[in-house]
Amino acid sequence: MCAALLTAGRITAQEGHGVSPADLERGLQIYLNNCAGCHGPDGDLISGVNLRSGHFRRAQTDNDLRRVVTKGISGTPMPPGNYSDQEAGRIVAYLRSMAASGAVKRAGPPGNPAAGKTIVEGKGGCLQCHRIGRLGTVAGPDLTGIGGMRRAADLETSLIDPDAEIRPDNLTVRAVAKDGAKITGRLMNMDTYSLQILESGSERLRTLRKDQLREFEVMKKSPMPTYRDKLSAQEISDVVAYLISLKEKM
Repeated sequence: MCAALLTAGRITAQEGHGVSPADLERGLQIYLNNCAGCHGPDGDLISGVNLRSGHFRRAQTDNDLRRVVTKGISGTPMPPGNYSDQEAGRIVAYLRSMAASGAVKRAGPPGNPAAGKTIVEGKGGCLQCHRIGRLGTVAGPDLTGIGGMRRAADLETSLIDPDAEIRPDNLTVRAVAKDGAKITGRLMNMDTYSLQILESGSERLRTLRKDQLREFEVMKKSPMPTYRDKLSAQEISDVVAYLISLKEKM
């Protein structure tokens, strides 16, 4: 994908539990950013553990789950998490919603990872912006371990409708310096006084002082093109199957 593979799609709020769609969306984001690396996007990557089942070996109540999320499990690879009470609650709400909503299904046909790899490295042009292992560039987010962080349905949505949701790691900045020079790049960091961007074309990390800019704008569109009319449904499924297979750093 010549752009960020996002977490698109919406989650339904839990009736009667005071959990809003925004809470569940935030819980999903926290889960994908902090938990999916081990548990997988669908909660079933660890043998013998299936978070989507709704049944937990060491927790019965929501308070039990919050305790596991924040304190970890001694003697196991499950580490404590540095979460606020609100964040822990949102993670728990999302875990509960996983079982209630069932698996998130893709729309396309089954894919072939080998065929998808050929497309990614060839006609898809994905490595012009992304890196997988030692191949590609850093203009866009690294996809080396994307399969451990994103669900198949979300990857498919990102390929078809990249603007459905723009992740923070794929924001583009357009700036104009006081001398009229135009600068474009991927936003890496921003504070009160400056912007750090990965400049388009040169892939050079630059710091732009805001007081030296005439104007700047964080773009509301993803830099990733849609593949809706560039790849067939089968090719998109093949690409998704390949990306899902990328679960560990190469």
